Amino acid sequence: MSAELQIAAKMIELVRELAGRSAEAEVTVRHDALALTRFANSAIHQNMAEATTGVRLRLHLDGRTASGSSTLTGADGLRSLVERTIAAARVTPPDPSWAGLTRPAALHISAGHPGSGERSGLEFGFDEATARATPGERAERVRAFVDAAEGLETAGYCRTGYVSAAFANTAGQAVEGRTAEAAMDGIARTGGADGVARLATSRLAELDGAVLGARAAVKARAAAEPAELPPGHYEVVLEPTAVADLLQNFAVFGFNGKSWAQKQSFAELGAEQFDPSITIVDDPLGSRGEPAPGLPFDDEGTPARSLVLVREGVTRAVTHDRTSAAETGAESTGHGSSTSRSWGPFASHLRLEAGPVSSPGGGDGSPVIAESARPLVARMRRGLLVTDLWYTRVLDPKTLVVTGLTRNGVWLVEDGEIVRPVSNLRFTQSYPQALSPGRVLGIGAESVLLPDSWSRGRYAAPALHLASWNITGNASG
Repeated sequence: MSAELQIAAKMIELVRELAGRSAEAEVTVRHDALALTRFANSAIHQNMAEATTGVRLRLHLDGRTASGSSTLTGADGLRSLVERTIAAARVTPPDPSWAGLTRPAALHISAGHPGSGERSGLEFGFDEATARATPGERAERVRAFVDAAEGLETAGYCRTGYVSAAFANTAGQAVEGRTAEAAMDGIARTGGADGVARLATSRLAELDGAVLGARAAVKARAAAEPAELPPGHYEVVLEPTAVADLLQNFAVFGFNGKSWAQKQSFAELGAEQFDPSITIVDDPLGSRGEPAPGLPFDDEGTPARSLVLVREGVTRAVTHDRTSAAETGAESTGHGSSTSRSWGPFASHLRLEAGPVSSPGGGDGSPVIAESARPLVARMRRGLLVTDLWYTRVLDPKTLVVTGLTRNGVWLVEDGEIVRPVSNLRFTQSYPQALSPGRVLGIGAESVLLPDSWSRGRYAAPALHLASWNITGNASG
């Protein structure tokens, strides 16, 4: 039994002692460790590490629900947390939406892991070397990135971290798990033109700073002296770094069970909303044989599992916690979190399935183009190759119309060849419409794991060839 599970069990004992046997309670204990090595002007300027253990209690007492949290894990701190949460529950309005507790259930292991099936232990492909990575190991990758840029100005970060967590409730559910991750994100710059490379992984050993630095430098050099293009609808190839933004917005706004229940989501279960080539899966357990990117349970103790959201263009599911599931007559999909009752449950490990393997068939062999995007660019008559999207904001959540900017390299392509770099562009585009039937002209044959800039989540994204992307402004306005 892990230290976290021991704390969770102690909390349940205290709840029964202080609130009585009729109280319903759930406890999540998380030990979060994050280490970050940041660099700018081609030199490391910050190395930091933090590790905290937090305890979160949610209590349902006499029809009322209250939550509390603490980082004090000693006997006095735990008792104080229970007492404070009981006091809060007694003055809280009744909670008619309380969905009850998760019943005891074993955790799942993806078929990609040895011994797949069900279990309740810790090991889900956890990489100890990543969890215990040193500043020196991260600095080696930063040095490799900087050296590979061959004199260009560079900036970015290399991070490692792990989570060890446990959950227990008064219904008898008790589970534990841990996960580790590493990520690198960096740019190279020359003459005001930027190139980017980023990668997420469950094993630090798989981060090659030299490969990433060289990729960023090639893009920066090729993006110099861009021309302007007028607004309009353009055929585009979005590289994986840009596609990750689509997946993030689909997760937060589109497949969010609370938004769906409130009719604020585009999702229509059973409808052919996407091109038949599109399949989107939430995969917190890592079904491709890699260590699991997420914990094997959510903050309500529901076992995590692979969830197909879109299969061959048909929307099949949205993500639920216990509250949104009860409201809609569904079952929790294991997406409960400390904020899901307020903000809704959303996925953080989406994978857009890659397309079939295909040959480039000639075309531009420029190293500017991501490998999986080459066959897509080779088939483009006239359009844009887009590296990255940023500063994206949702204008209409129901149709998921998003506005944002391109970043870190855009190029005009004619007859499968890069013609010239283009200055950054503003777009206003419905993401579901861009991937609707007939509008997806191709999908790259390889998915790239990319870090979520806001959380420990990650997205597996291939390149996408789309028939139309709505450009609404350029560098001049």
